[in-house]
Amino acid sequence: MRKLKSSSSEMELDRPNIEEYLPIESIQHHHENLRLRDLLNISPTLTEAAGAIIDDSFTRCFKSNPPEPWNWNIYLFPQWCCGVVVRYGILFPARVLVLTLGWIIFLSSYIPVHFLLRGHDKRRKKIERYLVEIICSFFVASWTGVVKYHGPRPSMRPKQVFVANHTSMIDFIILEQMTPFAVIMQKHPGWVGLLQSTILESVGCIWFHRSEAKDREIVARKLREHVQAIDSNPLLIFPEGTCVNNNYTVMFKKGAFELGCTVCPVAIKYNKIFVDAFWNSKKQSFTMHLLRLMTSWAVVCDVWYLEPQNLKPGETPIEFAERVRDIISVRAGLKKVPWDGYLKYSRPGPKHTERKQQSFAESVLRRLEES
Repeated sequence: MRKLKSSSSEMELDRPNIEEYLPIESIQHHHENLRLRDLLNISPTLTEAAGAIIDDSFTRCFKSNPPEPWNWNIYLFPQWCCGVVVRYGILFPARVLVLTLGWIIFLSSYIPVHFLLRGHDKRRKKIERYLVEIICSFFVASWTGVVKYHGPRPSMRPKQVFVANHTSMIDFIILEQMTPFAVIMQKHPGWVGLLQSTILESVGCIWFHRSEAKDREIVARKLREHVQAIDSNPLLIFPEGTCVNNNYTVMFKKGAFELGCTVCPVAIKYNKIFVDAFWNSKKQSFTMHLLRLMTSWAVVCDVWYLEPQNLKPGETPIEFAERVRDIISVRAGLKKVPWDGYLKYSRPGPKHTERKQQSFAESVLRRLEES
């Protein structure tokens, strides 16, 4: 009952005040006339629909807010032009050179190690993990990344899993440059998919296809095997399942919280003054996302390694996931919303629609009987 009250209050806090968007005359008619407020009070469903038209809290989780223009006056415009010249004419070529140098160093070392140390798996994996950390450091340098890490550095031990809020695929790069995490992530096409299936396999990463249901069983089995192994890299999971714009956290999937191991929360918060690090994969390829980062002034963020958490007696995996989400949201200053991030990729099911229709019909009939 307590859980139900907290979720309903969460919805109320996130629901927009519709009256703020209405003309005063539309809500101050004589009591004999039908007011818009009365119409909306017919059903919570109708109120939700009107709120969605005005300000949809689900859509806000996956929307980039463009920066407010500050340069369109005679004093600031010349300075803005100088900034464009510096960012695109000086910083960007220098960053491309740094990233190119990093790839040359990485590939010239990784390829010989990968093929020549086939019979020495333990040594080969150790060197490959170190090389992956190096190339991730070059990526961060190519954005002039300023990352501040708080808390103890993660250690390699069995029966633990790290979970973090998710803003972009660069979350993995920022965390990987400090610790060789094995990550569970959606399989991507193009050059990113090529890196996933070759280089990142060396750190024990696990990939899945969101559209294939059979992948869930395979991934669940691989997760259990990974967390039980003594020599495996620390496992990193983004339980939101999709990129959120670093203002909100959506529901955490329970998979990481029913493995029977210690959960280590990681909170990531980006400073949007320099660049918005949110990656909207529906509107932008990862290549264009990287170009935007490389032509910005800097990528500035804080990373907190928080106190490990364990399942409490009588606590369900879903409640455990919500408790960890609370910890991450408070530390990173993110607002919790009660949405499933997978709705970004699919429409609501027929049963959900039918329940809403039934609820709306019952509320209208009840209102008519009362009148």
